[in-house]
Amino acid sequence: MKKRVLNPERLRKVPPQFSWIDHRLVQEHYFTRCDHSAWTLYLFVVSVADADGLSYYSDASLMRRLKMDEIQISASRRQLLQAGLIAYEKPLYQVLSLDPEQARSGPTSVAEILRKAMGGQP
Repeated sequence: MKKRVLNPERLRKVPPQFSWIDHRLVQEHYFTRCDHSAWTLYLFVVSVADADGLSYYSDASLMRRLKMDEIQISASRRQLLQAGLIAYEKPLYQVLSLDPEQARSGPTSVAEILRKAMGGQP
């Protein structure tokens, strides 16, 4: 099938806040690793993250914005952590690279990232 742009006036561009979603989430079957509530949280965090993938929202704010309760937020966050998609140290989230080498050998929490950046041992 030959593709064509359907609406050239609305052709998307990389936004300054770097919030596009990596296509490897589909290609590498990440979507089967979490439920829809976790993907809701992931989409929100990706959307508000800065160029380094960092964002911070309190659980109370996330519950209001995403219409979830505390148990859903906690369970969703746990799924994203287990899938290797985010690092979390209250209230800081980091969207992690999907690069397999970084996922295997890189730090797993924001604290480890900061320690490594400051020259400390993990």
